[in-house]
Amino acid sequence: MRILLTGATGYIGKRLLPALVSSGYEVICCVRDKKRFNPPSSLVSKIEVIELDLLDKASLDNIPKDIDGAYYLVHSMSASKNYESLESQSAINFKEAMNKTQVRHVVYLSGIINEETLSKHLSSRKNVEKELSRGKYKLTTLRAGIIIGSGSASFEIIRDLVEKLPVMVTPKWLNTRCQPIGVTDVISFLLKTMLNEKGYDKDFDIGGPDILSYKDMLLEFSRIRNLKRYIYTVPVMTPRLSSYWLYFVTSTSYNLAIALVNSMKVEVICRNNNWAETLGIEPMSYKESLRKAFSKIQSNEIVSSWKDALSSGTLKMDISDFINVPSFGCFTDQREMKYDDLKVTIDRIWRIGGENGWYYGNLLWKFRGFLDKLAGGVGLRRGRTSPVDLNSGDAVDFWRVLYADKKEGRLLLFAEMKIPGEAWLEFRIKNGRLVQTATFRPVGIMGRIYWYLIYPFHGLIFKGMLRNIVAPEKK
Repeated sequence: MRILLTGATGYIGKRLLPALVSSGYEVICCVRDKKRFNPPSSLVSKIEVIELDLLDKASLDNIPKDIDGAYYLVHSMSASKNYESLESQSAINFKEAMNKTQVRHVVYLSGIINEETLSKHLSSRKNVEKELSRGKYKLTTLRAGIIIGSGSASFEIIRDLVEKLPVMVTPKWLNTRCQPIGVTDVISFLLKTMLNEKGYDKDFDIGGPDILSYKDMLLEFSRIRNLKRYIYTVPVMTPRLSSYWLYFVTSTSYNLAIALVNSMKVEVICRNNNWAETLGIEPMSYKESLRKAFSKIQSNEIVSSWKDALSSGTLKMDISDFINVPSFGCFTDQREMKYDDLKVTIDRIWRIGGENGWYYGNLLWKFRGFLDKLAGGVGLRRGRTSPVDLNSGDAVDFWRVLYADKKEGRLLLFAEMKIPGEAWLEFRIKNGRLVQTATFRPVGIMGRIYWYLIYPFHGLIFKGMLRNIVAPEKK
């Protein structure tokens, strides 16, 4: 059986892929940019990868005609303020492309949309479902609420709030009820629904056994982490103020914060249905989902993270558009130093950012991240998914990995902070030395003024960073 997997580089797609392969499916992975698709080596020979963009009809001709099923796992919620029109057009294009194939079944992962008054986000999901249902194939829609798992947006936001704030004065929507579900159970539902005739042309709500308010979820998280937390809700926080609150306290982008706040005012509780029973799935509790997420984090087994989606930053083009660092009209700060141990040096390069920091001037890096947040950027709170591994497309604080090759000894990062221009940071092993190059391509006079204002700090930070990478201080 040949299965088309859209969103193969996304949070759910990355986790569903190995499950599909293990079940014996031949999987065609749809990606916008092959350079940022890094499947496990054990899967490479068992999958086919095609490039396409659902907003580019011509690229959809790359889809094979002889497919049996397809997953629709894409959304644009955090990519643009106009995500409703983008999602609608993507769904229409996908439906038309599927009608040209032999596909029998499409499975769409949506959100729970049971209330009459829906948020912009949930209305958009409902509209996508409507468009997909007009195809010649059979459609099954699985509607999930809050998804809990290592690296999920919901889990990371809850984690940020609980671990950073002993006392929270929160918006009243924290009393809204929802029905969270563990990501492992979501994958089980997706896997067992594919080509299951009992689900054809139907929609099902999927959730765990617990119905909780968002406040309950925060407090349960704090109990598991052995943290004493106090939460007070107030009725005066407007949606916009609530969005700013969520944006500054957590690692979420502002567009995502707005969408989440509007959605959190609507109850997302599953309708009664027997789909879990039909599929033989017994969803785990919220507490079990949290414990499983932490076990994955502690063992460095985070398969995917929402932060690694390009929509979590500001990079809108393909990675290949930025991988060749320009030189004309650019300012550069290049330094190099001889290293003593190649393995140690590369290991430290690959651990840069996140909780490990930037090896020098971490307070200055944090201050720069704070300024970026004030300007509407991503700041430093995204961190990184894995403390030891980096792949093209990964987020590292306010940088995006464009190229990462340990054997070659080259790591190239692109800045997603708010700056009047474009910036790259490159580490390259060459002739027994580590060459560290910062490149900035300014836009207009403000870009040039910006470079000269921060140049004195470069001499301090980049020199110290290079020195501590090749010759770490002994403790």
